[in-house]
Amino acid sequence: MGKAGRVLKVVLEQYNISQIKLADQLGVGRSNVYRWANEVRDPTSETVIAIIKALGEINPDAAAEFRKLYMGDPDAET
Repeated sequence: MGKAGRVLKVVLEQYNISQIKLADQLGVGRSNVYRWANEVRDPTSETVIAIIKALGEINPDAAAEFRKLYMGDPDAET
């Protein structure tokens, strides 16, 4: 499965955000977040954007970390 789920799991654990809290913020069932975080199913690109926005409302640092891990660090040298 894809990178988004692996990154999501890391960020949720690192910032102590529960799957239930993220699911509530997204307006989806907890089972959806579970499936993404455990790489059972990949979130769509639209869902990845919604995840970043929802994380930003919960913890802006978590959103920034997700974005950095998922999309790469734009400030890093290649």
